[in-house]
Amino acid sequence: MSPYHQGMLLAAVGTICFSAKAVFVKLMYRYGADPMSVLGLRMAFAFPMFAVLAWWVDRKGRPRYSARDWQAILLLGTVGYYLASFLDFLGLQYITAGLERIILYLNPTLVLLISVVWLKKSVSRRQWVALGMAYAGVLFVFWHDLKLEGGNLPLGAALVFGSAVSYAVYLVMAGEMVKRIGSLRLTAYATLVACALCVAQSLILNPSGMFIQTSEVYGISLVNSLFCTFVPVLFVMLAINKVGSSVTAQTGMLGPVSTIALAAWLLGEPITSTQLIGTAIVLAGVSILTIRSTSHGDEKHGKSNSH
Repeated sequence: MSPYHQGMLLAAVGTICFSAKAVFVKLMYRYGADPMSVLGLRMAFAFPMFAVLAWWVDRKGRPRYSARDWQAILLLGTVGYYLASFLDFLGLQYITAGLERIILYLNPTLVLLISVVWLKKSVSRRQWVALGMAYAGVLFVFWHDLKLEGGNLPLGAALVFGSAVSYAVYLVMAGEMVKRIGSLRLTAYATLVACALCVAQSLILNPSGMFIQTSEVYGISLVNSLFCTFVPVLFVMLAINKVGSSVTAQTGMLGPVSTIALAAWLLGEPITSTQLIGTAIVLAGVSILTIRSTSHGDEKHGKSNSH
Protein backbone atom coordinates (compact mmCIF):
# COMPACT_ATOMS: atom_id res chain seq x y z
CA MET A 1 0.00 0.00 0.00
CA SER A 2 1.38 3.40 -0.97
CA PRO A 3 1.98 6.11 1.67
CA TYR A 4 -0.93 8.09 0.18
CA HIS A 5 -3.36 5.21 0.56
CA GLN A 6 -2.00 4.49 4.05
CA GLY A 7 -2.69 8.11 4.99
CA MET A 8 -6.21 8.04 3.60
CA LEU A 9 -6.95 4.79 5.43
CA LEU A 10 -5.64 6.21 8.71
CA ALA A 11 -7.70 9.39 8.21
CA ALA A 12 -10.86 7.45 7.40
CA VAL A 13 -10.54 5.11 10.39
CA GLY A 14 -9.70 8.04 12.68
CA THR A 15 -12.72 10.02 11.48
CA ILE A 16 -15.11 7.10 11.93
CA CYS A 17 -13.74 6.37 15.42
CA PHE A 18 -14.09 10.03 16.44
CA SER A 19 -17.68 10.05 15.23
CA ALA A 20 -18.62 6.89 17.15
CA LYS A 21 -18.08 8.77 20.42
CA ALA A 22 -21.61 10.17 20.48
CA VAL A 23 -23.15 6.72 20.00
CA PHE A 24 -21.21 5.24 22.91
CA VAL A 25 -22.05 8.22 25.13
CA LYS A 26 -25.76 7.77 24.47
CA LEU A 27 -25.42 4.05 25.16
CA MET A 28 -24.01 4.87 28.60
CA TYR A 29 -26.89 7.27 29.24
CA ARG A 30 -29.25 4.36 28.63
CA TYR A 31 -27.49 2.47 31.43
CA GLY A 32 -28.33 5.33 33.79
CA ALA A 33 -25.00 7.17 33.77
CA ASP A 34 -25.02 10.97 34.12
CA PRO A 35 -23.04 13.34 31.85
CA MET A 36 -20.54 14.34 34.55
CA SER A 37 -19.64 10.72 35.33
CA VAL A 38 -19.47 9.72 31.66
CA LEU A 39 -17.17 12.63 30.84
CA GLY A 40 -15.07 12.05 33.94
CA LEU A 41 -14.61 8.35 33.18
CA ARG A 42 -13.72 9.07 29.55
CA MET A 43 -11.00 11.50 30.57
CA ALA A 44 -9.78 9.40 33.52
CA PHE A 45 -9.15 6.46 31.21
CA ALA A 46 -7.67 8.73 28.52
CA PHE A 47 -5.25 10.56 30.86
CA PRO A 48 -2.53 7.86 31.00
CA MET A 49 -2.75 7.37 27.24
CA PHE A 50 -2.08 11.04 26.53
CA ALA A 51 0.58 11.13 29.26
CA VAL A 52 2.43 8.40 27.36
CA LEU A 53 1.92 10.33 24.13
CA ALA A 54 3.36 13.49 25.72
CA TRP A 55 6.36 11.48 26.94
CA TRP A 56 6.85 9.97 23.49
CA VAL A 57 6.84 13.29 21.61
CA ASP A 58 9.23 14.76 24.21
CA ARG A 59 11.60 11.78 24.34
CA LYS A 60 14.22 13.62 22.27
CA GLY A 61 13.75 16.90 24.10
CA ARG A 62 11.10 19.58 23.94
CA PRO A 63 11.10 23.34 23.38
CA ARG A 64 11.77 25.56 26.37
CA TYR A 65 8.43 27.00 27.44
CA SER A 66 7.91 30.39 28.97
CA ALA A 67 5.22 31.12 31.55
CA ARG A 68 3.20 32.61 28.71
CA ASP A 69 3.46 29.37 26.74
CA TRP A 70 2.14 27.34 29.68
CA GLN A 71 -0.69 29.84 30.12
CA ALA A 72 -1.57 29.39 26.44
CA ILE A 73 -1.58 25.59 26.78
CA LEU A 74 -3.83 25.83 29.84
CA LEU A 75 -6.20 28.19 28.01
CA LEU A 76 -6.30 26.05 24.88
CA GLY A 77 -6.89 22.88 26.87
CA THR A 78 -9.71 24.55 28.77
CA VAL A 79 -11.44 26.07 25.75
CA GLY A 80 -10.68 23.52 23.06
CA TYR A 81 -11.11 20.22 24.88
CA TYR A 82 -12.65 20.67 28.33
CA LEU A 83 -15.40 23.18 27.48
CA ALA A 84 -16.10 21.64 24.09
CA SER A 85 -16.42 18.15 25.59
CA PHE A 86 -18.51 19.37 28.53
CA LEU A 87 -21.07 21.13 26.31
CA ASP A 88 -21.14 18.23 23.87
CA PHE A 89 -21.86 15.62 26.55
CA LEU A 90 -24.60 17.80 28.05
CA GLY A 91 -26.21 18.29 24.65
CA LEU A 92 -26.19 14.57 23.84
CA GLN A 93 -28.79 14.05 26.57
CA TYR A 94 -31.37 15.75 24.37
CA ILE A 95 -30.53 15.17 20.70
CA THR A 96 -29.76 12.23 18.45
CA ALA A 97 -26.19 11.17 17.76
CA GLY A 98 -26.76 11.93 14.08
CA LEU A 99 -27.79 15.55 14.67
CA GLU A 100 -24.88 16.01 17.09
CA ARG A 101 -22.33 14.95 14.48
CA ILE A 102 -23.90 17.14 11.79
CA ILE A 103 -23.72 20.19 14.07
CA LEU A 104 -20.09 19.46 14.97
CA TYR A 105 -19.34 19.05 11.25
CA LEU A 106 -20.02 22.79 10.92
CA ASN A 107 -16.61 23.38 12.52
CA PRO A 108 -14.86 24.65 9.33
CA THR A 109 -17.64 27.17 8.77
CA LEU A 110 -17.29 28.45 12.35
CA VAL A 111 -13.52 28.78 11.96
CA LEU A 112 -14.15 30.89 8.86
CA LEU A 113 -16.75 33.09 10.59
CA ILE A 114 -14.51 33.61 13.63
CA SER A 115 -11.65 34.52 11.30
CA VAL A 116 -13.89 37.09 9.62
CA VAL A 117 -14.81 38.74 12.92
CA TRP A 118 -11.51 38.32 14.76
CA LEU A 119 -8.89 38.42 12.00
CA LYS A 120 -10.88 40.56 9.52
CA LYS A 121 -10.59 37.88 6.86
CA SER A 122 -12.54 38.45 3.65
CA VAL A 123 -15.14 35.96 2.43
CA SER A 124 -15.83 35.24 -1.23
CA ARG A 125 -19.28 34.82 -2.74
CA ARG A 126 -18.58 31.10 -3.14
CA GLN A 127 -17.79 30.78 0.55
CA TRP A 128 -20.98 32.61 1.54
CA VAL A 129 -22.97 30.17 -0.62
CA ALA A 130 -21.18 27.25 1.06
CA LEU A 131 -21.95 28.67 4.51
CA GLY A 132 -25.61 29.13 3.59
CA MET A 133 -25.86 25.55 2.33
CA ALA A 134 -24.25 24.10 5.45
CA TYR A 135 -26.52 25.92 7.90
CA ALA A 136 -29.63 25.33 5.79
CA GLY A 137 -28.87 21.60 5.90
CA VAL A 138 -28.50 21.64 9.69
CA LEU A 139 -31.79 23.54 10.08
CA PHE A 140 -33.45 21.01 7.76
CA VAL A 141 -32.39 18.10 10.00
CA PHE A 142 -33.13 20.12 13.16
CA TRP A 143 -36.75 20.80 12.20
CA HIS A 144 -37.16 17.16 11.20
CA ASP A 145 -35.93 15.94 14.60
CA LEU A 146 -37.95 18.63 16.41
CA LYS A 147 -41.17 17.27 14.92
CA LEU A 148 -40.27 13.74 16.02
CA GLU A 149 -38.84 14.43 19.50
CA GLY A 150 -39.53 18.04 20.50
CA GLY A 151 -38.93 18.51 24.23
CA ASN A 152 -35.43 19.72 25.03
CA LEU A 153 -34.06 19.25 21.51
CA PRO A 154 -33.46 23.03 21.01
CA LEU A 155 -31.47 23.09 24.27
CA GLY A 156 -29.44 20.07 23.21
CA ALA A 157 -28.73 21.53 19.78
CA ALA A 158 -27.67 24.84 21.34
CA LEU A 159 -25.29 23.08 23.74
CA VAL A 160 -23.67 21.04 20.95
CA PHE A 161 -23.42 24.15 18.77
CA GLY A 162 -21.69 25.87 21.70
CA SER A 163 -19.28 22.92 21.76
CA ALA A 164 -18.54 23.43 18.07
CA VAL A 165 -17.96 27.16 18.62
CA SER A 166 -15.64 26.44 21.54
CA TYR A 167 -13.51 24.09 19.46
CA ALA A 168 -13.46 26.51 16.52
CA VAL A 169 -12.13 29.23 18.84
CA TYR A 170 -9.43 26.78 19.92
CA LEU A 171 -8.43 26.12 16.31
CA VAL A 172 -8.13 29.83 15.54
CA MET A 173 -6.15 30.48 18.74
CA ALA A 174 -3.90 27.44 18.38
CA GLY A 175 -2.20 28.51 15.15
CA GLU A 176 0.93 30.04 16.67
CA MET A 177 1.35 27.29 19.28
CA VAL A 178 1.10 24.62 16.58
CA LYS A 179 3.91 26.30 14.66
CA ARG A 180 5.98 26.61 17.83
CA ILE A 181 5.66 23.16 19.44
CA GLY A 182 3.86 20.99 16.87
CA SER A 183 0.28 19.79 16.63
CA LEU A 184 0.83 16.39 18.29
CA ARG A 185 2.62 17.88 21.31
CA LEU A 186 0.00 20.60 21.71
CA THR A 187 -2.81 18.03 21.45
CA ALA A 188 -1.17 15.85 24.11
CA TYR A 189 -0.64 18.70 26.58
CA ALA A 190 -3.99 20.40 25.97
CA THR A 191 -5.83 17.10 26.34
CA LEU A 192 -4.04 16.39 29.64
CA VAL A 193 -5.30 19.75 30.91
CA ALA A 194 -8.83 18.86 29.82
CA CYS A 195 -8.59 15.39 31.40
CA ALA A 196 -7.61 16.89 34.75
CA LEU A 197 -10.42 19.46 34.60
CA CYS A 198 -13.09 16.92 33.62
CA VAL A 199 -12.13 14.44 36.34
CA ALA A 200 -11.97 17.22 38.95
CA GLN A 201 -15.37 18.53 37.85
CA SER A 202 -16.93 15.09 38.09
CA LEU A 203 -15.49 14.49 41.56
CA ILE A 204 -16.69 17.89 42.79
CA LEU A 205 -20.21 17.88 41.30
CA ASN A 206 -20.92 14.17 41.76
CA PRO A 207 -18.26 12.71 44.08
CA SER A 208 -19.47 9.11 43.92
CA GLY A 209 -20.66 9.10 40.32
CA MET A 210 -17.49 7.69 38.78
CA PHE A 211 -17.38 4.81 41.25
CA ILE A 212 -20.94 3.44 41.24
CA GLN A 213 -21.53 2.75 37.55
CA THR A 214 -22.42 -0.62 36.06
CA SER A 215 -19.81 -2.86 34.46
CA GLU A 216 -21.31 -2.00 31.07
CA VAL A 217 -20.64 1.72 31.62
CA TYR A 218 -17.03 1.08 32.62
CA GLY A 219 -16.49 -1.16 29.61
CA ILE A 220 -18.00 1.33 27.18
CA SER A 221 -16.02 4.16 28.81
CA LEU A 222 -12.78 2.30 28.20
CA VAL A 223 -13.72 1.69 24.56
CA ASN A 224 -14.72 5.34 24.22
CA SER A 225 -11.42 6.56 25.69
CA LEU A 226 -9.21 4.28 23.64
CA PHE A 227 -10.96 3.93 20.28
CA CYS A 228 -12.95 7.18 20.14
CA THR A 229 -10.45 9.53 21.78
CA PHE A 230 -6.81 8.42 21.81
CA VAL A 231 -6.57 6.21 18.70
CA PRO A 232 -8.31 8.76 16.43
CA VAL A 233 -5.94 11.53 17.57
CA LEU A 234 -2.96 9.34 16.74
CA PHE A 235 -4.37 8.12 13.42
CA VAL A 236 -5.37 11.58 12.23
CA MET A 237 -1.96 13.02 13.09
CA LEU A 238 -0.21 10.14 11.27
CA ALA A 239 -2.50 10.74 8.30
CA ILE A 240 -1.61 14.44 8.26
CA ASN A 241 2.07 13.54 8.17
CA LYS A 242 1.47 11.30 5.14
CA VAL A 243 -1.04 13.22 3.04
CA GLY A 244 -1.35 16.69 4.58
CA SER A 245 -4.03 18.41 6.60
CA SER A 246 -6.32 19.46 3.74
CA VAL A 247 -6.59 15.98 2.24
CA THR A 248 -7.09 14.52 5.71
CA ALA A 249 -9.85 17.05 6.41
CA GLN A 250 -11.78 15.87 3.35
CA THR A 251 -12.33 12.47 4.98
CA GLY A 252 -14.36 14.30 7.63
CA MET A 253 -17.47 13.78 5.53
CA LEU A 254 -17.38 10.14 6.65
CA GLY A 255 -18.18 11.32 10.18
CA PRO A 256 -21.88 12.23 9.87
CA VAL A 257 -22.58 9.29 7.58
CA SER A 258 -20.91 6.73 9.85
CA THR A 259 -22.59 8.21 12.94
CA ILE A 260 -26.04 7.96 11.38
CA ALA A 261 -25.40 4.33 10.41
CA LEU A 262 -23.91 3.36 13.77
CA ALA A 263 -26.68 5.13 15.70
CA ALA A 264 -29.30 3.25 13.69
CA TRP A 265 -27.56 -0.05 14.45
CA LEU A 266 -26.74 0.37 18.15
CA LEU A 267 -29.31 2.93 19.31
CA GLY A 268 -32.21 2.25 16.97
CA GLU A 269 -32.28 5.87 15.77
CA PRO A 270 -34.40 6.06 12.58
CA ILE A 271 -32.87 6.93 9.23
CA THR A 272 -35.24 9.05 7.15
CA SER A 273 -35.05 10.63 3.71
CA THR A 274 -35.32 14.09 5.29
CA GLN A 275 -32.32 13.40 7.51
CA LEU A 276 -30.29 12.09 4.57
CA ILE A 277 -31.16 15.09 2.39
CA GLY A 278 -30.22 17.56 5.14
CA THR A 279 -26.98 15.70 5.81
CA ALA A 280 -26.12 15.75 2.10
CA ILE A 281 -26.68 19.51 1.98
CA VAL A 282 -24.38 20.04 4.97
CA LEU A 283 -21.71 17.80 3.47
CA ALA A 284 -21.89 19.65 0.16
CA GLY A 285 -21.59 23.07 1.79
CA VAL A 286 -18.65 22.16 4.01
CA SER A 287 -16.96 20.30 1.13
CA ILE A 288 -16.96 23.49 -0.94
CA LEU A 289 -15.01 25.23 1.82
CA THR A 290 -12.62 22.28 2.21
CA ILE A 291 -11.95 21.94 -1.52
CA ARG A 292 -11.32 25.67 -1.73
CA SER A 293 -8.73 25.50 1.05
CA THR A 294 -7.05 22.59 -0.71
CA SER A 295 -6.74 24.60 -3.89
CA HIS A 296 -4.75 27.24 -2.00
CA GLY A 297 -2.09 24.73 -0.97
CA ASP A 298 -1.63 21.91 1.51
CA GLU A 299 0.12 22.08 4.84
CA LYS A 300 1.86 19.18 6.56
CA HIS A 301 0.41 20.10 9.89
CA GLY A 302 -3.07 20.39 11.28
CA LYS A 303 -5.41 19.91 14.15
CA SER A 304 -7.64 17.08 15.20
CA ASN A 305 -11.15 17.02 16.57
CA SER A 306 -11.28 14.90 19.66
CA HIS A 307 -14.01 16.51 21.67
